[in-house]
Amino acid sequence: MVEPDVPPGGQEPGKRGRLKVFLGAAPGVGKTYRMLDEARRRAERGTDVVVAFAECHKRRHTLGKLDGLEVVPRVQRDYRGGQFEEMDLDAVLARRPQVALVDELAHSNVPGGRHAKRWQDIEELLAAGIDVVTALNIQHLESLNDVIEKITKVPQQETVPDEVVRRAHQIELVDMPAEALRRRMAHGNVYAPEKVDAALANYFRVGNLTALRELALRWVADQVDEALQKYRSEHGIGGVWETRERVVVALTGGPEGETIIRRAARIADRTAGGDLLAVHIARSDGLAAGASSAALARQRALAESLGGSYHSVVGDDIPTALLEFARAENATQLVLGTSSRGRLERFVTGRGIGETVVALSGDIDVHMVTHERAGSGRLLPSRRRTLSTPRLIAGPVSGLVLPVVLTFLLDQLRGSLNVTSEALLFLLVVVGVACLGGVVSAVVASVTASLLLNYWFIPPIGAFTTTLDSVLATVVFAVVAGIVAAVVDRSLRLSRRSARATAEAETLSSLAGSIVRGDRAVPALLERTRETFGMESAELAEAPVPDDGAVVQVPVGEQAHLVLRGRPLPSSERKVLTAFAAHVAVAVERARLAEAVAEVEPVKAADRMRTALLAAVSHDLRTPLAAGWAAITSLRSRDVDFSDEDRDELLATADESMARLGRLIDNLLDMSRLQAGALTLRLRATALEEVLPTALESLPPEAPRVDIQCPPEIPPLLADPPLLERVVANLLSNAARHTPPGESVLLTVSTLAERVEVRVIDRGPGLPAEDRERAFVPFQRLGDTDNTTGVGLGLALSRGLTEAMSGTLTPEDTPGGGLTMALSLPAADQRLSGEAGAGGVVGA
Repeated sequence: MVEPDVPPGGQEPGKRGRLKVFLGAAPGVGKTYRMLDEARRRAERGTDVVVAFAECHKRRHTLGKLDGLEVVPRVQRDYRGGQFEEMDLDAVLARRPQVALVDELAHSNVPGGRHAKRWQDIEELLAAGIDVVTALNIQHLESLNDVIEKITKVPQQETVPDEVVRRAHQIELVDMPAEALRRRMAHGNVYAPEKVDAALANYFRVGNLTALRELALRWVADQVDEALQKYRSEHGIGGVWETRERVVVALTGGPEGETIIRRAARIADRTAGGDLLAVHIARSDGLAAGASSAALARQRALAESLGGSYHSVVGDDIPTALLEFARAENATQLVLGTSSRGRLERFVTGRGIGETVVALSGDIDVHMVTHERAGSGRLLPSRRRTLSTPRLIAGPVSGLVLPVVLTFLLDQLRGSLNVTSEALLFLLVVVGVACLGGVVSAVVASVTASLLLNYWFIPPIGAFTTTLDSVLATVVFAVVAGIVAAVVDRSLRLSRRSARATAEAETLSSLAGSIVRGDRAVPALLERTRETFGMESAELAEAPVPDDGAVVQVPVGEQAHLVLRGRPLPSSERKVLTAFAAHVAVAVERARLAEAVAEVEPVKAADRMRTALLAAVSHDLRTPLAAGWAAITSLRSRDVDFSDEDRDELLATADESMARLGRLIDNLLDMSRLQAGALTLRLRATALEEVLPTALESLPPEAPRVDIQCPPEIPPLLADPPLLERVVANLLSNAARHTPPGESVLLTVSTLAERVEVRVIDRGPGLPAEDRERAFVPFQRLGDTDNTTGVGLGLALSRGLTEAMSGTLTPEDTPGGGLTMALSLPAADQRLSGEAGAGGVVGA
């Protein structure tokens, strides 16, 4: 459960209602039962509860829970010759209870109401201040739809946006082990007895149910984690709550990164559900020693391949930024590589990042991982390093101490060196101090060195010389030292600028890479921006928002602003933020252009269809027309006296040609209607006995025998009879054309998950996996070289008609060789899906 239960009660006027969702992994786990049990519990406490809509599926125990509850009568709607029951939204609004029970959140409404989807009805109830309790299966979540189809092989026509469920006040998981659910089914507590065997053998296999259960558990766990993070943020809780093992691995961009990632992954794998987060701290001045963009790219790929995620954060104080990120993610463990600095460098520069992190980590466990680069650093700083605090202190001290030490050493060697050599040694010390501490240290060193050189080594020794030569020598010495120090300082400044530009480019490159890998550019950019700058939120706003000191906003294009909340940004980071805003502006524009392209694509597809149609039908229309015309012309001729046999043959030729021409024209017209989205459907309960005889009669006399296996308990299908007959006829014709002589075509019928499946099985050459989707492209005849066999519309039209009736048509391998076309349509007692009910007109 995402949040603890709250006492029921009426809503204040104008206050939005609260939504509670019972989420299950599969049908039959008991969501509706739990929902009704919740209603009874609230009613016993005095809450005004009504059942706006509850789908009990004739389950005895669930129906018993309705006793004593007020049920709002459903509204009857006529659609395509059938009657369907829906929730009476207006009646519920007029009744205005405190709590309304509305089952099947993802359900598509029969046309005739205000909304196409039931979740939109629920939104209206919530807006009216009515609390709603609803139920949903995990397979109906939009984000998981494709994943679940891969697992179960059953497409879901009805989905609900994840955001609708995430906004729920409470999400309660209704869980049941796979074996327990299968036992419930075997006892007849889920489906009718005639459907149990097919369901257990297909959708409700142990593997499928286990995978669905894991998806449901993980999805709810993520929502619980988001709620926990929100609570911690709202209450300013910075400490680590070890509710979930999270391992953060710090990357420097050095060659040791891959070793550290693998070690962190092993730590995360020790606990089920452990998370791995790789993070690189990019300093705002760009000075990151040893960082390589190529190495970071490889390490990012490695972290993601191990099931982790990659993050990049901007921060000048690397230990602080690293720990702030770890605490924001509620990390329990932090993995770093041991320092690559040598002993002398550690002595000069002081405590490193690892030691600082250990000292400040608090309740986060820190792992220091050794690697092959440990302790192999250099004494002199790299060009990309800035002056640290220890160097700023050590520089002036060295400027005072080192000239004195050199003076002592040269005094011991007095007489061995001349004044020129001694001056050069002092100059060398000054240059070394300048490299260590910059201009200020160089000035201190040059003054100290010039005074010592004048007093101890320029005659008269033991006194300061004030002659023109000595003064000039001292001034030149100081000027040279100052110039050298200035050049060194300028070199450091230029190096810092270059490193800063490199870091900005690496950050933006990482950003662009994350966008390329994702499917939702604008949300990915906003999340990346929030994460990079360590902010609490990032969003797009149409107008500037009031600035309360913790809001940073930059314009994005002409009509939007990028708004970040959390902390003020220094000017050094605003430059990078401006570049991020430019990327956001481009992404927004690309999204707008993508929408425009999506609107134009149907027009282009229709144009391609017309072009292909004109190219394909020229011969296929002429052939039967010419044959029929020739037969009729011959019969009308008075110059030839035909026998009865010849006359019958000519009449048969004319009849066959006209029938073939009629079928071709019908296919072309139906395909045109599908492409134009103007095919009218008349869905009703249709028994296979209505369409099979007509479909069989359409086969030519020389077609192979068709064997039919159809159990008597098969329910009727929800379909348009003429269109279903056309689909079955096309499938039988295709199978007959590829069936070898002496073999027969097999047609089987079964039920699966409240759907009826018709399989047309042949023993022909089959169809390679790579060609299966091409077989459904109009004007394709895979393997055919005879242009008289038709324009290749049969399978394309069959799939289009099937999908228009909310069904699927899938090619499968026939065991032992051949091709099986699996046609799946909803049973007649199932409600129309949204794709089959758009004002009576659907598109392919």
